[in-house]
Amino acid sequence: MKARIPVLAAALLLVVSGCSAGSSASVSAGPDTLSVGFTAEPANFDFTKTDGAAIPQALLYNVYEGLVKLDPQGRVVPLLAKSWTISPDRKTYDFQLQRGVKFGNGAPFTADDVKFSLLRVKTDWTISIKSTMDVVDHVDVVAPDHARVVLSKPSNGWLFSLTSRLGAMFSPTGVADLANKPIGTGPYVVAARKRGDSVVLKANPAYWGRKPAYTTVVLKYIKDPTALNNALYSNGIDVISAITAPDSIPQFQADDRFQVVQGTSNSEVTLAFNNKRAPLTDPRVRQALTYAIDRKALLDTAWAGRGTLIGSMVPPTDPWYEDLANVYPFDPAKAKALLSEAGATNLNLRMRIPNLPYAVSAAQVVQSQLADVGVRTTIEPLDFPAVWLKQVFTDHDYDLSIIQHVEARDITTFGKPTYYWGYDNKRVQQLLAEADSGTPEQQVADMKQVARQLNTDAAADWLFLFPNVIVAKAKVGGFAANQVSESFDLTGLAPR
Repeated sequence: MKARIPVLAAALLLVVSGCSAGSSASVSAGPDTLSVGFTAEPANFDFTKTDGAAIPQALLYNVYEGLVKLDPQGRVVPLLAKSWTISPDRKTYDFQLQRGVKFGNGAPFTADDVKFSLLRVKTDWTISIKSTMDVVDHVDVVAPDHARVVLSKPSNGWLFSLTSRLGAMFSPTGVADLANKPIGTGPYVVAARKRGDSVVLKANPAYWGRKPAYTTVVLKYIKDPTALNNALYSNGIDVISAITAPDSIPQFQADDRFQVVQGTSNSEVTLAFNNKRAPLTDPRVRQALTYAIDRKALLDTAWAGRGTLIGSMVPPTDPWYEDLANVYPFDPAKAKALLSEAGATNLNLRMRIPNLPYAVSAAQVVQSQLADVGVRTTIEPLDFPAVWLKQVFTDHDYDLSIIQHVEARDITTFGKPTYYWGYDNKRVQQLLAEADSGTPEQQVADMKQVARQLNTDAAADWLFLFPNVIVAKAKVGGFAANQVSESFDLTGLAPR
């Protein structure tokens, strides 16, 4: 809404023990150090209780690992599970685990931790997507390196969900203070944090897999687009994880000191409607607002024409993608007629957005275009993630919002009436359930129906699919063009 503290050498323990809020995150730059710039800073390190993309972006695959992960092509591949089999009834998964794996605090990783971690999602996690694990009936420890997961019914989406933060493996000895001391099995440990500035990751010397090329990675948090660009120009950082000032891309492309990696993402930039708050309870009002917005002009203005126009919560990389971008063409006259028909005149709506560059730019365009059909909007930028997550996402205190939804296949959130959309359609909920439990062919057919229904109901207005544009110094290699997971995966990066 695209989120380890080893008992090792004494020096590393001293570094890690200082990863509290006030610790310095300064490090000495060198050939084995990489600095990556981001815009949205994690509120804390606990993605089991804190929604939003910033935590898994930093920690997933880097500090925390799951049984499986997504490769750059979006395929489910082994990680802590070296292999797995699925029973003919599609309800039993047998995972053969990697041997010799340890958590950052020295505890061994075994099938007991698989059981602990998967069942803990149901009992201890509080974030909105935890219900994906409800389908797990029980977990058996067959052997230290063999875990058996039994589902209550077949689920097409369950294994895929394990590639997200939901599949992260935890040790019972490492969950006492997840907000400040994340402990995983990954190639990095959190060494320091300076709130409002940075997080430092250090290579885990006891890592079971291939060692990362960079022994130190500094995650720098810079909200202002110009300051973020200047940090790269001035050698303050080596990489911009996702460009936030699209007009600057040609400048980087023309400078041989830098490289620009361009691809796509799962990130739908969405104009959210509060479906439970009048007058947005009336589908005619939501449809009117959708007709009133020229999404092509918005994309050109807010993001220099980069990105993909979409008409649903389905990116082109999903198997059930259909091009629905033109179902609601820009038609101010029709918007006015629908508003009149609904008796929705003299509207004044609160548009509460995260204070991030893409949202601010898009909100200004939306405000201007809605004004042209007689709808006044008040833009209220909220500090992200903490304030936006609390007031909009959790408390549902908004009329309109603009937010980048980064989680893969997050169309399923429209099947949850308590989600911040406030959308409650029994047919959509039924289709989502049938899609998950049916054959793969049924899944595709049902998910297409879901996307069409959401579009018909104007449950939200999908403004555009965010492009994945990374800018980096030419000396850094290993980037994947497409952002397919919640993680900014550092494991493949290396000097070149």
